[in-house]
Formats: sequence, C-alpha cells, structure tokens
Amino acid sequence: MYLTRRFYIALVVIILLLGSGYAFAPLFVIGQWVLFAFFLTVLADGYLLYSVRGIQAFRQCADRFSNGDENEVSIRVESSYPRPVALEIIDEIPFIFQKRDIDFCVSLRANEGKTVSYQLRPTRRGVYSFGHIRVFVTGRIGLVSRRYTCGEPLDIKVYPSYLMLHQYELLAISDNLTELGIKRIRRIGHHTEFEQIKEYVKGDDYRTINWKASARRHELMVNVYQDERSQQIYNVIDKGRVMQQAFRGMTLLDYAINASLVLSYVAMQKEDKAGLVTFDEHFDTFVPASKQPGHMQTLLEKLYSQKTTFGETDFSALCVHLNKHVSKRSLLILYTNFSGISSMNRQLAYLKQLNRQHRLLVVFFEDAELKEYIATPAKDTEGYYRHVIAEKFAYEKRLVVSTLKQHGIYSLLTTPENLSIDVINKYLEMKARQLL
Repeated sequence: MYLTRRFYIALVVIILLLGSGYAFAPLFVIGQWVLFAFFLTVLADGYLLYSVRGIQAFRQCADRFSNGDENEVSIRVESSYPRPVALEIIDEIPFIFQKRDIDFCVSLRANEGKTVSYQLRPTRRGVYSFGHIRVFVTGRIGLVSRRYTCGEPLDIKVYPSYLMLHQYELLAISDNLTELGIKRIRRIGHHTEFEQIKEYVKGDDYRTINWKASARRHELMVNVYQDERSQQIYNVIDKGRVMQQAFRGMTLLDYAINASLVLSYVAMQKEDKAGLVTFDEHFDTFVPASKQPGHMQTLLEKLYSQKTTFGETDFSALCVHLNKHVSKRSLLILYTNFSGISSMNRQLAYLKQLNRQHRLLVVFFEDAELKEYIATPAKDTEGYYRHVIAEKFAYEKRLVVSTLKQHGIYSLLTTPENLSIDVINKYLEMKARQLL
C-alpha cells in the first residue's frame, strides 16, 4: 500500500486543526472526530482496492527492434474493478535509453481496458532488456494506492534498420521512390546483354535491325537486349576507430551498416548479387554475393553482430583476402572515413590495387557539425581563426574526392543522415552508365 499526495494534504489539515485547539478548545474535539473519520476512510479505501485483484497489464512490441528508427511499444491495461479507478503506468524500459518519462496516467471505468503507446529509438545494436510494468491504482477516494507488478522481463534484439527496407519496399510497389530522394536515372546507350532475335514490329528501334537474320528470313528481324544481370555488389565496411565518430547518437559504423543493408536489398531487386565484407586489423566477415531467397536474412544476421576493436584498419589484409575470395570483377562499395588528405594517401596504394581488379566506390563522410559551424558568421578574431581551421578541414575532404578521381577511383562524400539515399543513387547512376 502506498500513501498518495491527497493523504498527506488531508493529514496536514487535520494536524493544523488539532493544533488550533490550543487556541480554541472546541477545534481540538472537532479535530479528533475528523481524525477518526479520516482513519475509517483510509481503511475503506484500502479495502476497496485490495478486495479484488483488479488490474492486468501486457506489453506489446515487435520481437526485434530496428536500429536508428522509431519502434512502437504498446501497453494494454484491463480493469476488473466494479468501479472507476485512476492508474499510473510505469514501464521499466532498458536503462541504455536513459529516459524517465515513460509514465502514463489513465482513467478507467468499471471493467474497461485501454492501450497506451510510446516509441523508442535505439542507437546501438545488441540485446535490450525490459523489466516489469508497474501499475499504481487509486480509487475514487484517492487516499491510498495499490501497486501491481505486471508483465515479464523481456529481451529484445536490436538489428540494423530493417524498417527502412519495408519503407523502400512499399514505396517501390507504389512507384513513389522519388519521395525518399531516389532519382530516376536515364539509361545511356543500349542495354548490354543480348536476349533474342525477334520479328520487327512498328515502334522497334531501327538501329537494332539484324540484317543477316533479315536476309535469311526475308523479313525484318531485330535484336532484343536486356539489362545485364547477376553482377556482384559487395558492401565493404571498415570497422576501425575512424568509424566510431558519433552523429545524432549513432556511430558512422551503424550508419554504414544500415546503408549496406538497404543497398543490398535494392541491388537484389535489380537482379544483381549482393555480398558483404567487413575488416579492421584483420579480414573479418565474408558473405559471398548471392540473390537466393533468404540471403537478406543472412546479411541481416551478419550485420547484427558487427563490433569494433577500435584499432587501426589494415587495408593490405583486405586486398589479399579479396583476391582470394572474389575472383569475378565486382563493384566494391567501401565505407570508411578519412580525416584528411594525409590519411587517404596512406591507403591510396591499396585503393588503386582494388580498383584495378574491381570497380571501387569509396564512401566517406562529411562532418555535418563542422559544415553547420562554417555556415555561421564569425563574431571576433578568435572566431575567424576557428573558421579558417574548419574550412581547411572541409577543403581537405573535397581534396580527397579530387585525388581519388585523378586515379580513376569513384568516390562519394556525404553526410551520415543522407548516406542511404546517396549510395543508392550512386549505385543506380553507375549501373545506368554501365560502369559495374
């Protein structure tokens, strides 16, 4: 049993009434009778609350959460009290969220049930543990409260952003991908893979007429081409310390993992094969490129378990093992980060080696906070110096792009929040230009 705020307010009034009896004697007698009535009221209120077990509560949520997305959690409370009650519902959410406002006040009529909902946005992959649901019930009198402990502790796994996959899938069905920023890329030139020869019909491109076949058949025949399929796309993720920089609560590594999952889905929808490579001080995870049913679940499970050792990444080990595991020319999308031109130059020899054997796209990150700082005007001499230093860092990022371009290496400089959209657009552009 818990005493409410109303109980203490009433008790203070009674104490003041009894104290006033020293100045005016009849008030002391009145205070005694009020105290006796108050005691009986508390007993009656407690009996009404404890005479039946009147509250049940259940937590309803997905069996796994999506990292970086808003995940809905619902609590269903049902009352079997034959009279109206007021509830205070507290859900013991995982401590990692550091939130103390998951507290709902609900009024229920006799034998009524209600559902309350809230959202959680995890920023790390792993297992999150929920505790019990605490429900505090107060009757009409409101002097005492009864606590119910409902629900069982629950462990939820937080996976890379699979909710984003559902969003892309639904918009793809309705042909509204442009709402997310996916551009419609116009294909340049002809399709590259020959499919068949067929009879000419009005509207066919006359440039595809096969004159030899037309001479043999004594009628016009045209070549039919289709998109080149089954190209291999590998998401190569750097798990070193350079990917531990945080943006809006999530590390660059988590942004790269979410983007690689979405890109793998898009590539498989385009009939390409998607694979996965991760590395840090050593060559770590390798998932061969495939488009078989169930492959997305394999990628999801592999990406879920990725962690970093905060060490320096070894690009030489990446080159050696990729030569061993990937024999067919593929598109390698390398997610990494360069602090400046010097850090890129240390890895340039290995990037050139990868680009000779495959088509390499280097994806690295623009500092969004630095960009916002540069946009603000300087107010004093110290501010001007700070702006010069900040602009030097921003210039070095652009210099990395131009240096990679000089060596024939494709690159993409983007912010973490735009990573998924920009990578998909770059992939579609390269595919349309037949660069894969």
